[in-house]
Amino acid sequence: MNISTKFLTSIALFSVLSGAAFVNAAHHEEGEAAAAPNIVEVAASNDDFTTLVAAVQAADLADTLSGAGPFTVFAPTNEAFAKLPDGTVEMLLLPENKDKLVAILTYHVVAGDVTAAEVVELTEVTTVQGGTAAIVVADTGVTIDGANVIITDIDASNGVIHVIDTVMMPPSE
Repeated sequence: MNISTKFLTSIALFSVLSGAAFVNAAHHEEGEAAAAPNIVEVAASNDDFTTLVAAVQAADLADTLSGAGPFTVFAPTNEAFAKLPDGTVEMLLLPENKDKLVAILTYHVVAGDVTAAEVVELTEVTTVQGGTAAIVVADTGVTIDGANVIITDIDASNGVIHVIDTVMMPPSE
């Protein structure tokens, strides 16, 4: 499967997933337009991101990632978190490890709205954490710091989400 086919497949899957996200968005009065969900609301409306949402809340980043942005989030799934060594997630969620958790989560965020079409033109991105994440584009797909980008361009009111299959660790972690 070439990159274009993989991205089109991802976009088709996004259409299915985003429909659910918008259905689960904030309730509105009849005749009132529904506000587009922000990054945190989109993630919270999808059962594949429960660990990520719990981590964002434990790190006190929910308000920030619900803010104006724009942000690009490379969002690891629950399965990505499950790949970490046993006990890692639980350890990171402890209050005394908040700084480490913030560093890991902000390593998954890029300032600005970087679409899949823009990502494939890059070789690296600077994360909000301050580190640089390497991007590799190949016939088999796109990776960021070794994590496969499996779904792209999930739009939110304050940015975009790209789903990844591995939790990325900042170089100092």
